[in-house]
Amino acid sequence: MGAPRIAFVGLGGMGRGLVKNLVKQGFDATVFDVRPEAMDEALRLGATAGADPTVMAREADVFAVCVTTAEAVQGIAFGGVLDALPKGAIFLDHTTVSPAHVDLMARACAERGVRYAEAPMTRTPAHADRGEVNVLFGGESDLLAELRPVFDAYAQNVFHVGPAGHAIRLKLIHNYIAFANVAAWCEGFALAAREGLDMTKVIGIISAAGGKSGMMDLYGEMTLRRDFTPHMSLANAQKDVRYYAEWLADAGLPGFMASSVHQTYALASLMGHGEEGCTAVIKAYEELTGVEARLPGTGTAASKDAAQSMDHED
Repeated sequence: MGAPRIAFVGLGGMGRGLVKNLVKQGFDATVFDVRPEAMDEALRLGATAGADPTVMAREADVFAVCVTTAEAVQGIAFGGVLDALPKGAIFLDHTTVSPAHVDLMARACAERGVRYAEAPMTRTPAHADRGEVNVLFGGESDLLAELRPVFDAYAQNVFHVGPAGHAIRLKLIHNYIAFANVAAWCEGFALAAREGLDMTKVIGIISAAGGKSGMMDLYGEMTLRRDFTPHMSLANAQKDVRYYAEWLADAGLPGFMASSVHQTYALASLMGHGEEGCTAVIKAYEELTGVEARLPGTGTAASKDAAQSMDHED
């Protein structure tokens, strides 16, 4: 059997890089995005333009989606794609969604003779561009083996985390912990700035002790240089924490912390910062204190230099 025919919907920060590397590795990829500029870029990379996801699905062996929300995935799937896919085709879901969504999609695909593959990712658009994302796969080993050549085109690591449903659960736990961490140190940074502390010493000492974290390593200095480039947008962070909080409630566990973290991001989003990077949550605190948390001498040039010199984790 030759290489699978791939239909790919969603050419955002991650999807663009996945498609670039699929084409680079010789896959036949037909793509779709609602944004004309994203389609133009994909065509320049060598992909084939698709006119409509349902039409694309009719000829696909693997139909991949990499969009923003579970609701968006369902709109595509139940808008005609699942009914158009050939029996035995794979619906490959790279979106960070919810456990309820994964369970729903698995049932809906099975009813139509289509195989559902949940494969959320970690890392960033920069990693996607280089073909170095991490794929978390939940499902049968045989399905993973079939998809392995596709994943190998754009993934540095593929983790088989367990049966179907386990990948998204692990991804949401990871993202919740990461974004809770960001919210905590943004609050601390804002208070330190309000009290007149030397921000160079604040981040230096925290990063040398127990408060150090991967997210602070990636985003801490950027935040204090006032660089809020949306490598991972605040709106997406809010969405992921919301899915986690809903799952926690469905599991019958208390969610005091999850609710607080979600409301912190929701407030910052309502203040107009949703399309900025996730650490723009600090601006919600700064609007209350009236003081920006920044490193001494920080200016536009320093922010650009910091953005160019760092990779950023999803």
